[in-house]
Amino acid sequence: METGGNSLPSGPDGVKRKVSYFYDPEVGNYYYGQGHPMKPHRIRMTHSLLAHYGLLQQMSVFKPHPARDRDLCRFHADDYVAFLRSITPDTQQDQMRALKRFNVGEDCPVFDGLYSFCQTYAGGSVGGAVKLNHGLCDIGINWAGGLHHAKKCEASGFCYVNDIVLAILELLKQHERVLYVDIDIHHGDGVEEAFYTTDRVMTVSFHKFGDYFPGTGDVRDVGYGRGKYYSLNVPLDDGIDDESYQSLFKPIIGKVMEVFRPGAVVLQCGADSLSGDRLGCFNLSIKGHAECVRYMRSFNVPLLLVGGGGYTIRNVARCWCYETAVALDIEIDDKMPQHEYYEYFGPDYTLHVAPSNMENKNSRKLLEDIRVKLLDNLSLLRHAPSVQFQERPPDSELPEADEDQDDADERWDPDSDMEIDNSKHQDEALRKPASSNIQNVRIKREMIESELKDQEDKKVVAEHVKGMDTTTEDGTKVKLKHTDTWATHMHTHPP
Repeated sequence: METGGNSLPSGPDGVKRKVSYFYDPEVGNYYYGQGHPMKPHRIRMTHSLLAHYGLLQQMSVFKPHPARDRDLCRFHADDYVAFLRSITPDTQQDQMRALKRFNVGEDCPVFDGLYSFCQTYAGGSVGGAVKLNHGLCDIGINWAGGLHHAKKCEASGFCYVNDIVLAILELLKQHERVLYVDIDIHHGDGVEEAFYTTDRVMTVSFHKFGDYFPGTGDVRDVGYGRGKYYSLNVPLDDGIDDESYQSLFKPIIGKVMEVFRPGAVVLQCGADSLSGDRLGCFNLSIKGHAECVRYMRSFNVPLLLVGGGGYTIRNVARCWCYETAVALDIEIDDKMPQHEYYEYFGPDYTLHVAPSNMENKNSRKLLEDIRVKLLDNLSLLRHAPSVQFQERPPDSELPEADEDQDDADERWDPDSDMEIDNSKHQDEALRKPASSNIQNVRIKREMIESELKDQEDKKVVAEHVKGMDTTTEDGTKVKLKHTDTWATHMHTHPP
């Protein structure tokens, strides 16, 4: 197992990285419904830009193998996965109770191919994690992933399956510590909740806070139990610009990397934090957003980039194309090449767009107070927690079709040593550590009961929390379930 830190052999920031890129040509065909702001078509637009900028030739391109039921059940509840697999637009009227139970309906509609969509985007993120674990790439990219709101037992905020949690669980098989960083405008609540009580995953979320979905992510939410101070929240106000954002991002992430020393990093690159987003209210330029990618890349640690929010789809495609170029350390022209979606980018037909003149409501004092508070919290951490596995759990078998190869039926690498065994639940990624001072690493707070079917699964080191009130050490009630919906903001942020 990797001990963490700057482990890649690639060298300084200027040195090329080996990048694996995951894309399924069918992903752009999925449709949430008329008027819904989430449009998977943006992934196809991004891919087209990558192709016409010549970036695909600089990466290994893979079609992800769809995640199977048992892959998804490493985090999600069996009955929830079974529901997603069975529900269709034609049958949903007969399953009203289940729809309500699993929070599927308005923000998270039932649409044709829903389960295949979930399998596809989750397969890309877990596939990227497997590549990183085997040292087959330095950076993995899955722009279809990053659906950070999904919970163990329910959909939320346009997200059905939490591909990020599944990818982190995969990375934990190889790395003692994994860092999750979220630059979507919305709080990364599903990922934070999943790892709220462990010190093996640190979550850092930069987001709009205050009367905004999902309503969580206060600076005072720091983790619980063994995970105390391993959740960092950076609550921001409307109109934050590049300079203000980086005045927090770089010192906070720099200190996190120094203290936590992760073996791998997952960066959620939600593009709804860009200026002019249909549902957003920040004022970041594409270069300012991508500076977060550039900075994370500079630490020379295995890095998984995933997508997320982003509802002005021409700017989403611009952003993720540019950030792919940053990952590859390739400069690309601002003048956009001709391609099938060229008309989306008029009248300027450029890659970059100027931020607006909106007011930045984040005062210097507010930013400084947040910076000081979070750096103080980090100073309370003991350096780099050490957890050893008794044995390394088997890899997920998620072979991909290499789109660089002529034979589209050929799967994965013929020399790969990956084994097939994904029937274990999420607790297996956090096996009981050998060191006597750590008895139980928990990634959720609700005890697993009925879903442990195999004898090995009884070696439980994870507890699952789902929308429950928890009493903290000081007697304060912490409510993890929120009731606000993205639909509310769909109405307050007109197209």
